[in-house]
Amino acid sequence: MEQRYATAPDQVPGMDTEELRRRYLVPGLFVDDEIRTVYTHHDRVVLGGVSPVSAPLTLPGYPEIRSEQFFDHREAGVVNVGGPGTITVDGTAHRLAHGACLYVGRGAADVVLSSDDAAGDEGPARFYLFSAPAHTAYPTTLVEPGQGTVRELGDQLTSNRRTLNQYIHSSGVQSCQVVMGVTTLHPGSMWNTMPAHTHDRRTECYLYFDLPDEARVVHLLGEPTETRHMVVANREAIISPSWSVHSGVGTSAYSFVWAMAGENQAFDDMDGFDVATMR
Repeated sequence: MEQRYATAPDQVPGMDTEELRRRYLVPGLFVDDEIRTVYTHHDRVVLGGVSPVSAPLTLPGYPEIRSEQFFDHREAGVVNVGGPGTITVDGTAHRLAHGACLYVGRGAADVVLSSDDAAGDEGPARFYLFSAPAHTAYPTTLVEPGQGTVRELGDQLTSNRRTLNQYIHSSGVQSCQVVMGVTTLHPGSMWNTMPAHTHDRRTECYLYFDLPDEARVVHLLGEPTETRHMVVANREAIISPSWSVHSGVGTSAYSFVWAMAGENQAFDDMDGFDVATMR
């Protein structure tokens, strides 16, 4: 488990591109037949990529979180960003199509992830995991694509028409602190979350997916008056501290998993910034 230590906003002006990417970009999460995890000290979030290709993979415990089983004192949302697959939690199988989300509650002991034998055009399953500490147990719950709370946002005239699907949130699948969903941009739209915002009470992470191999997203981060950018490829994740804006524009339409953990679960608890005030 790779560890990333927390950063402060006054560190950003002195960072070059390489350091920005080292601290906030998470590439290489999806490697065939491997489980890769990153622990960020921002709200003690764990990001993971599970890629079962030739055989199922079992989620282990890690010494970095001092647990025999991964879910001894954690919860997680898992979104499948690849072909169809199955997550078996303590003997109960949950089949996840592309874009589906499974919430796994504290106390789950045996978690096995596998790809379907016939993966189809989308290839093997690629499971993206977002985990945070949990104080109590909520039931493991599957949400199919499009079955969450759907919100239509933006406008084609401003190139940010998008469908936001809330999966794990206060009015949907219950959790201790994880809030999670998937946003898909409409064809011809490229911007997400603009005007940009921060939410000083929660860390948010993005995973960009459904982005063509030759396309990229230019992701904005940093304080609103001291922004920086990173160029992000398909299935790469971003760690966005509570003080940082998180917005991006792509060279093509794309989807992204957004997930948060921190002080509360209020989706609209954010501080917006007019574009004219950003630097």
